[in-house]
Amino acid sequence: MTQNQQNHNRMQRFLKGVEWLGNLLPHPAILFVWMSVIMLVLSAVLASLGVSVADPRPMGAKGRSEDGMIYVVNLLNGEGLARIVEHLVSNFTGFVPFGTVVVALLGVGIAESSGLISASLRGLVLNAPKKLVTLVVVFAGIMSNTAAELGYVVLIPLAAMIFYSLGRHPLAGLAAAFAGVSGGYSANLLLGTVDPLLSGITQEAARIIDPDYVVGTEANWYFMAFSTFLISGLGYVITEKIVEPSLGVYNPDDADDKSVLNHKIERLTNLEKKGLIWAGVSALIFCGLLAWTVVPADGILRHPQTHLVAGSPFLKGIVVFIFVFFAVPGLVYGKITRSFKNNNDVVGAMSTSMASLSQYIVLVFFAAQFIAFFNWSNIGQVMAVSGATLLQDLGLTGPMLLVGFILICTVVNLMLASASAQWAITAPIFVPMLMLTGYAPEVIQAAYRIGDSSTNIITPMLSYFGLIMAVAIRYKKDTGVGTLMAMMLPYSVAFLTVWTLAFYVWVFVLGLPVGPGSATYYAP
Repeated sequence: MTQNQQNHNRMQRFLKGVEWLGNLLPHPAILFVWMSVIMLVLSAVLASLGVSVADPRPMGAKGRSEDGMIYVVNLLNGEGLARIVEHLVSNFTGFVPFGTVVVALLGVGIAESSGLISASLRGLVLNAPKKLVTLVVVFAGIMSNTAAELGYVVLIPLAAMIFYSLGRHPLAGLAAAFAGVSGGYSANLLLGTVDPLLSGITQEAARIIDPDYVVGTEANWYFMAFSTFLISGLGYVITEKIVEPSLGVYNPDDADDKSVLNHKIERLTNLEKKGLIWAGVSALIFCGLLAWTVVPADGILRHPQTHLVAGSPFLKGIVVFIFVFFAVPGLVYGKITRSFKNNNDVVGAMSTSMASLSQYIVLVFFAAQFIAFFNWSNIGQVMAVSGATLLQDLGLTGPMLLVGFILICTVVNLMLASASAQWAITAPIFVPMLMLTGYAPEVIQAAYRIGDSSTNIITPMLSYFGLIMAVAIRYKKDTGVGTLMAMMLPYSVAFLTVWTLAFYVWVFVLGLPVGPGSATYYAP
């Protein structure tokens, strides 16, 4: 057996192990049910043992007890059970990410149902010069994340077809698109539905330490916009220099479904081109009007007292502008292309986008209860103070602490690939802990996004992994789970390594904020 075969077998065993461990986990919603039950029992046990820690917050701080101690609160006594029953509904309806994601998705739903986003992706990729096709595919994959699953459903199969039509290996196109859509999940030039989702969970976790802390939707915008170009470039290099050469020359006889080789790529029609032009014009007009309210020193959407953008109505209402930014061009495109024939079609588009949230809503209900119980019991604060004290005693308080946190997130993501579920579980633990070591929630969230995205493409726990497998098998019938994961591993390693290094340089060397008004360090 050659060294390459031995390495391949080790990789197969490792990937099978990850898949086996991941399959042991229940659905994320059920996972939150069990974790909530465990939290309630744990609160009773720890409270009976009198577990407490010294409160690190200064005297007079909101929520600080008179004796300066934080005690675990029993949630299984009469008072605790009454609180649970009384607030079960409000925990759900008041969960910050829920409302913001719904509002943003209404606008994205209009743009998606009208065909605007699909046509934009097709136009971007199909019109790219041959030498830049790979780069454009990865870039389009990253940008497709503003419309949730569209990149998986539309772009990945399209990229495989385009590569085959150019005489290149179709799996190289699939890999490049998959790397952009999933490996670059958190990066984007635009604020999308993932931003309010994560920032809302971060805010809930930060309030375990600071009850008034606010994390804006735009908290990581600067760094994630920069990351769009970084990941696009990395994806291009990995595809061209490593993945495609390793695949060799494509043999059409390897296809499981020969009909896929005869598919014609649909070019944009004149009507679609007209729709895109006018949708673009409407987007520019909206951006111009928005700039008029923010750029001038006396802009009406600046902070009324300080006249700064920080803390302004513009940033506080950024989700509204995400909604309008997608809804208006979507309406224009739909009217021109006649995909929207009347007002009922527009309402139907928004209804369809809400229907896609069904599993998310179920998940949010139980995640909201878990986070509430975690907060009420004070277990989060006790863990945060104890963990922060341990890290300080060990001397692990520098930038490498966040690098270690990124690595932890990559491992967790291998078995729990849902960004919202993973962050809802880990944020209440790590955000308060890292805040007490001196880092701001916005920076902690940016670090999480690197770890979460980098291993999406090598975990079989990803909800769309089966879909990617199905597309790959159509072009190469002997493609297995290990084959696909081994093909994507170079992207994962490169993204994790270079993205983490870029984060370190951005935050700690250049001292740049990760988003508008986002602090690097937390000071109580």
